[in-house]
Amino acid sequence: MPRISRKGQQMPESPIRKLVPFAENAYKQGKTVFHLNIGQPDIKTPQIALDAVKIHSLDILAYTRSEGSEKYRQKIAKYYAKNDIHVNHEDIIVTTGGSEALLFAFGTITDAGDEVIIPEPFYANYNGFSTASGVKVVPVISKIEDNFALPPIEEFEKLITPKTKAILICNPGNPTGYLYSKEEIKKLAEIVKKHDLFLIADEVYREFTYDGISHHSILQENGLENHAIIIDSVSKRYSMCGARIGCLVSKNKDVIKTTLKFAQARLSPPTLAQIASEAALDTPQSYFDNVINEYVERRNVLIEELNKIEGVQVANPKGAFYCIVQLPIKNSDAFAKWLLESFDIDGETIMVAPAAGFYSTPGMGLNQIRIAYVLNKESLVKAVNILKEALKIYKD
Repeated sequence: MPRISRKGQQMPESPIRKLVPFAENAYKQGKTVFHLNIGQPDIKTPQIALDAVKIHSLDILAYTRSEGSEKYRQKIAKYYAKNDIHVNHEDIIVTTGGSEALLFAFGTITDAGDEVIIPEPFYANYNGFSTASGVKVVPVISKIEDNFALPPIEEFEKLITPKTKAILICNPGNPTGYLYSKEEIKKLAEIVKKHDLFLIADEVYREFTYDGISHHSILQENGLENHAIIIDSVSKRYSMCGARIGCLVSKNKDVIKTTLKFAQARLSPPTLAQIASEAALDTPQSYFDNVINEYVERRNVLIEELNKIEGVQVANPKGAFYCIVQLPIKNSDAFAKWLLESFDIDGETIMVAPAAGFYSTPGMGLNQIRIAYVLNKESLVKAVNILKEALKIYKD
């Protein structure tokens, strides 16, 4: 029998999606499952985006340019300008989701065997993207006891080798909800300039910041023009996960020129989804104000309820809509399966994401889960109660 590639064998499962069959079995048993495992917002997509697709006048659903339509990229540039990020449309490559943007970034700046330094825990698919690209993830460990703050800069410099090509951050962070301060971004900027590295920032949660703290983009830093690469997406900003539209942004002309070759190889991003995404850029600020207020309330309810459970530790997120929760158990993977297979309260149970998949260091995160607070407040209270009662009887 022909063999599967070593790379394919090493490709990690998604901690977010691998338990779906267990959830489906729970549904077949008539259970209600509260999905805390995936960042699929229940917020309505802006109507302006949906209407743009309904009323389009296309006669042929044709290819667009490989870098995305010029009109859409010009409009994206105006969006960035409103956020004090000054680029032009030629600095933007439209991609099929932020995932493709990151794959393009790895393809553009790394060769097999190169290294990328990432503070962990990090978005689980970074493990998959690096494996697919033949890149080694070098983790800098942040700790729940420190609310997952950026480790000392000295810890980054210790890890830099001749194979290091970039530092990658998610800001605000998935899965921790950590929001990097302006001072932290400046420190990272100094490191990449000093060692001639790229700084990649996954900024898809830019709008989701709380407690009066604002987001500071790497492209707001002077002197990073040749070092900075932004990964972005419409998925969470406009609750348009299914559109699969993102972009890569850089002022480095060689990066854009090279990324375009990868974009040409996959032909073009989706046409109708670009139409929706372009229209979404006209979403009024009131939409975001309401969404942010809702997420702040959800976060506060979730953290308050989790803190009532004995033996549970939770970091307080300042952005995005996730948090890491440390449980008094040994293996959250087994616990998550048990919740779906063997536990319910009046026919209701929960689905969580085991956190080990958000680390690259073996053995880390085994007793942690990631919770996405994308449910309404009543459902969050119910879900945490289910967690509390489950922990009372669960045996590792």
